[in-house]
Amino acid sequence: MSDRLNELELFARRSANLSDRLYREVIASNMRPFADGVKAFPRMLRDLARQLGKQIKFEVIGNATQVDRDILEKLEAPLTHILRNALDHGIELPEARLAAGKPAEGTIGLEAAHRGGMLSITVSDDGKGIEPEKLRQKIVAKGMVSAEMAEKLTEPELMDFLFLPGFSTASQVTEISGRGVGLDIVQSMVQEVGGILRAVSQPGKGMSFHLQLPLTLSVIRTLLVEISGEPYAFPLTRIDRIVMVKSSEIAIAENRQYFNLDNRNIGLVTAYQVLELPVPPHKLDLLPVIIVSDRSSSYGLAVDKFLGERDLVVRPLDPRLGKVPDISAAAFMEDGSPVLIIDVEDMVRSTDKLLSGVRLKKVSQTEEAAESAVRKRVLVVDDSITVREVERKLLENKGYEVEIAVNGMDGWNALRTGHFDLVISDVDMPRMTGIELVSQIKNHSSLKSVPVIIVSYKDREEDRIKGLEVGADYYLTKSSFHDDTLLNAVIDLIGEA
Repeated sequence: MSDRLNELELFARRSANLSDRLYREVIASNMRPFADGVKAFPRMLRDLARQLGKQIKFEVIGNATQVDRDILEKLEAPLTHILRNALDHGIELPEARLAAGKPAEGTIGLEAAHRGGMLSITVSDDGKGIEPEKLRQKIVAKGMVSAEMAEKLTEPELMDFLFLPGFSTASQVTEISGRGVGLDIVQSMVQEVGGILRAVSQPGKGMSFHLQLPLTLSVIRTLLVEISGEPYAFPLTRIDRIVMVKSSEIAIAENRQYFNLDNRNIGLVTAYQVLELPVPPHKLDLLPVIIVSDRSSSYGLAVDKFLGERDLVVRPLDPRLGKVPDISAAAFMEDGSPVLIIDVEDMVRSTDKLLSGVRLKKVSQTEEAAESAVRKRVLVVDDSITVREVERKLLENKGYEVEIAVNGMDGWNALRTGHFDLVISDVDMPRMTGIELVSQIKNHSSLKSVPVIIVSYKDREEDRIKGLEVGADYYLTKSSFHDDTLLNAVIDLIGEA
């Protein structure tokens, strides 16, 4: 029996070695030296430099670096745009360089290397770079952000505006560049292959663009995680960081959870809720969190557990399925079981939508807690204790969860710190009237979808008109307590409890 087991172990090792060797040979067969994709660049830059009256030296490092054939083909157009911009916008005229204490001849560099299991490509120049403050002013002048918001942008965030469609820092349009096209194409290509792009400027010293790309499109390095008991894969290139967060470190503001990391608040959501999966049955004191981001948002996605890194052979989804939300492709594990690969950019967008209009479950909620949270919540706002109690009992008897606010301002504060499916408000109240409260709700980006019923003691036509004009869904009188009018309105707006 032991001899048979030894034979099986030997067979398993040989199979694993053969599989590994076959994998490496398949990958190698699709690789090409970086030099194959950059042959046209020296002449292109030489001709452009002559046209612009500039002197340059073009240096390529890493000609022998192996690059996936498909990626190499996709790189041609993006690199062309970056190199043309570097020569046109970055490198100064010889007399300007000499006046700045630089050699008359500028240098543009292109480097390719394998770093950390990724293909790293850097395009750099020793030109004038971009002044962050001038870029900030340009962004405000174009109306892309307010002056107040622009002041808060960090330098990396400012640089990200360079990759927006139609954005250009050029003072005049030329045949070579400055038309607001090009860098957004670079960004699109990098995102298409699951890579990362960033720009770094040193004013007066130059500019560099860093592209971090997968070594191959057929195999990607992923972080395998468990969400609702099922494995999912996150491409490593799209993960900013992974951390373990203690439940005690999670804070809540305006019914949203966040934690502090390196003096920065990171919004926290559960991955199962974004993917619309069942609630995990267990509660964790130490949460595995994946930090992901796009240009404008950064979130922490809480998962069940980290399962480790894996190289996965990418298999495209059946085109008949169309675009599957939050999923980019599929793969098979070593044991033959399937695993879905997360589309991180899509998932960040889904998280934005979730935060803007859907009630979030807390990351610590178990299935039982989540089920209890499903009860629809109604906020009753009235300065009369008698009316408040009548409404509360009517609603609670029908299964709704009710919270009380004693005036408009109290109700507004409750809305900003908790979630409610419906608001029922009086008109005449101290500190903030019901009409003012409805107006505040309907003008708030996150609350405007919350339905509102105004219930007034006096059936004044002017109040009815004002209430409906600012966005109230129903305007009722308090005589509606004596029949089913109020309850019917509630059911019409949010359904039964």
